Amino acid sequence: MEKLPGGLVSVAVPIPDNPLRYTLSYLIPGDHGLVVVDPGWDSDTGWDALVAGLKFAGATAADVTGVVLTHVHPDHHGLTARLRDASSAWVAMHPAEQASMLRNRETAPSRALGGWMRAFNVPEAEAGGLLSTFGSEADRHFAGFADADVLIEDGDLIPLPGRTLRAIWTPGHTPGHLCLLEPDAQLLLTGDHVLPRISPNIGLTFSGSDPLGQYLDSLAKVSAFDDCEALPGHEHRFRGIADRCAALTAHHHERCEEIVATVRRLGAPTIWEVAAALTWSRPWERIGPMKVGAVAETAAHVELLVNAGRLARSADGHVTDPSPQVTELSPQLT
Repeated sequence: MEKLPGGLVSVAVPIPDNPLRYTLSYLIPGDHGLVVVDPGWDSDTGWDALVAGLKFAGATAADVTGVVLTHVHPDHHGLTARLRDASSAWVAMHPAEQASMLRNRETAPSRALGGWMRAFNVPEAEAGGLLSTFGSEADRHFAGFADADVLIEDGDLIPLPGRTLRAIWTPGHTPGHLCLLEPDAQLLLTGDHVLPRISPNIGLTFSGSDPLGQYLDSLAKVSAFDDCEALPGHEHRFRGIADRCAALTAHHHERCEEIVATVRRLGAPTIWEVAAALTWSRPWERIGPMKVGAVAETAAHVELLVNAGRLARSADGHVTDPSPQVTELSPQLT
């Protein structure tokens, strides 16, 4: 727990059995009560940490008037329903986030994930294990998520009297991801959009949109708030938003070049084959269940490159380089 400028308080809410360790939840006081941004993962340990954080801020769950979600992943949205039930608080998120949550509830993620893996040519032997790891857990999470009472569009003010807190729509990590600007204290709550060391997962999932293109545009958008201190959803607060956004942009451009080179080398690989041939933080055979995220990230980069005309994708999921290959003549032939 930490007291921050402007009277905000950060609370580290544990994520069980996860290398991220915790989500940073933020308590923002107003004239009457307070708002909680991203309550964290749903567990008794997480709930105890959030209650302890409220006590540290001189409050209880009954003082919470609203819950704002940067996005609806379980490590951010999991405790919302429990907090709402304990406080009668309203729940706010971007309309695109509410829509994606409802889609996942109506069409079980386990079924959608199976189709997604087939589209990217994930081998059956791999797909079964990945589906058993992610499918039923995802179904359970989305079934229990709290719906929105308040929909927050880009530029809207959060309804917290006595406090200026403006929403900035930053799609990419999810379709309706929000950052929150507190201009008086010069703070930008960045959720998972900009983290100090980690590159957030930007994956092509079930929407068919261009998440990486949106993400790069969103990075440029928040670079304008370089005078603010960043309060991210994980790790630690930091300064230098513009430099961090530039570094993340460069990382994704470098990854695009690696993918183009890999496609040229392999000829006409599938998304799975491209992902397996890329450089990761550990060898491909040791990535384990995170292969789902790796394939999603690879697919997002391919989508961006297809839209730019640098790669092409066939109906059966194979990726090719449509540009003519120019072979330099050797000095002996010139």
